[in-house]
Formats: sequence, C-alpha cells, structure tokens
Amino acid sequence: MLSLTQGALGLASGSLVGFSLGLVGGGGSILAVPLLVYLVGVGSPHVAIGTSAVAVAANAATNLANHAYTGNVKWRCALVFAAAGVAGAFLGSTLGKMVDGQKLLALFAVLMMVVGGLMLKGRASVGAAAVRLNRENFPKLLVLGLATGALSGFFGIGGGFLIVPALILATGMPILNAVGSSLIAVTAFGVTTAANYALSGLVDWYLAGLFIMGGVVGGLLGARFATTLSGRKGALNTVFAGMIFAVATYMLVRTLNAI
Repeated sequence: MLSLTQGALGLASGSLVGFSLGLVGGGGSILAVPLLVYLVGVGSPHVAIGTSAVAVAANAATNLANHAYTGNVKWRCALVFAAAGVAGAFLGSTLGKMVDGQKLLALFAVLMMVVGGLMLKGRASVGAAAVRLNRENFPKLLVLGLATGALSGFFGIGGGFLIVPALILATGMPILNAVGSSLIAVTAFGVTTAANYALSGLVDWYLAGLFIMGGVVGGLLGARFATTLSGRKGALNTVFAGMIFAVATYMLVRTLNAI
C-alpha cells in the first residue's frame, strides 16, 4: 500500500509525464519509469514499467484529443504505423519481461542517447505539412512501425521518442504533426504492453490511477506549449533532444551503479 507521501509524489510525477506527452508526443515513459523507481520508490523495475505503460497509454489518449482538436494529427499515416507496431509491441514486451530490470533500464538509456542525437541532427528540418499516405511512404510506415513497436514493447515504453523521428523519416511530415500523430501509436503500444504486463501481475493499478489524474492537467499545458514552440524553427526538436539526454544520463549513472 502506498503512503500518503508516495501518493502525492505519484500525482506530481503524473503531471510531469502528461506535460511531456503533450509537449513532444514522447518522454512519458522515459520520465515515468525513473520517477516511479527513484522518486516514488517502486521496488521492481518491471512493476514500474507495467504501471507506467497503463498511465502513459491513458495520458497519450487524452493528449491525442488535444492535438486532434488543433489539427496536428495525420490520421491515415498514424493508423498504418500504429497497426504495424501493435504486433511488434506484443512480441517486444514478452521478451522484455525475461530480461533483468536494471539491465533493461541501462539498455534503454543508451538507446535514448542515440535517438537524441538523431533529433538534434535534424532540428532545422521544417517538413512537408501537406504529406498524405501514399504508395511511397506506406511500406516505410509498416516497417518502421513494426520495428518501433517491438522496441517500445521490449523497453516497456509508449515509445513517443522513437515514434516521432520514425514518422518524420517515413513521411517527411513536420515535427508538430509527428508529435500529434505519434500519440495514436503511443496509446496503442502502451495498451498492448500494459495488457501483457498486467497478465503477469506487474501493474500497480492505484498508482497508475494517480499518474493518469496528474497527467490530464499536465497534458493540457504541454499541448499549448508545443503549439507555441513549433513557430520557432528547430526549437521543439532541441527541447525534445535535451530532455532525452538529461534523463538518459541520469538513468545510465543510476542503473550502472545498481548492476
């Protein structure tokens, strides 16, 4: 049973996770897992992963509504990507439960560093706002969706920080559209991973509820900031990459000391 302090920290952490999802379409599980382990005090990394998957999926769905309202979602591209990724997420999450929790977090931190570098490299790219699903990007969306889903499931994450650059690579859409569109896949991957972990009893449902409550408020604020920053060339990419590097460095130091 969580203490009152842990409950309050869980609610505050959920707000931060929701803000991250609304701002950059990712970072939810990147932040949620270390917050649950190092701040709230969840003892098992696998329970932290399972719980965060539930909360991030719910918060992503809420933030998707915000971005859809402002017209940031490329629905057809995102649905193809998400459909391919669900199969990958199920397979990846099954394999992830078999790996030691601390080693899983360390591998996750290394992957974050790579993706952060790729986002900085492409920070000046504007993208094509009129992009649509076509014969050229359809196979790219399928392949990248499957691969991203597998990685998301393996690491127990919503995967927005992987999905955003993958959508840009597959279609050339602007980052704001990729952020909004990514939330369809984040929701789908999160639900798939959460269900797999829940079947193994690796979800704290009460804590997940607190995360979701806090995330609703944080997500509304994050979506507003995303629209503001999108007007500054490369600003959203830089914020996205900076957040990844900071959290990855912290996670890598903590997990290497624990292994």
